[in-house]
Amino acid sequence: MKVMIWLLMLAAIGVLGYVLWAWRKRWRDHQRASEERLATFVAQTRPAAPPPAVVARPAVDRSVPQQKLLLEAAAKAGEAGEPALSIQLYARLLARFPDSAFAAQARSALEAQKQKLAKA
Repeated sequence: MKVMIWLLMLAAIGVLGYVLWAWRKRWRDHQRASEERLATFVAQTRPAAPPPAVVARPAVDRSVPQQKLLLEAAAKAGEAGEPALSIQLYARLLARFPDSAFAAQARSALEAQKQKLAKA
């Protein structure tokens, strides 16, 4: 008799577990359907958005550190009393990067080094 009661209790627990599992699955499906209906409704009521404008980015000049190094090396060579080497470095800077931000500074320093070399 005790065995029969235990079996009935286990069966009742199993049935209760199955009912809860089926109810949860139905509830989850209902929630998904509700979210889909809401998304469809919102998509229908929202006006079509124009495509985002493409913003052109300015070209990034990656040679600026190289230009700066050449300018600094030429300036240090000029300070060290090597006008010929300084002239070569300034000329290399101007030949490689004629339109750089350092071009005006390099040209004026180049002229100063040429005058210095002519005096020597």
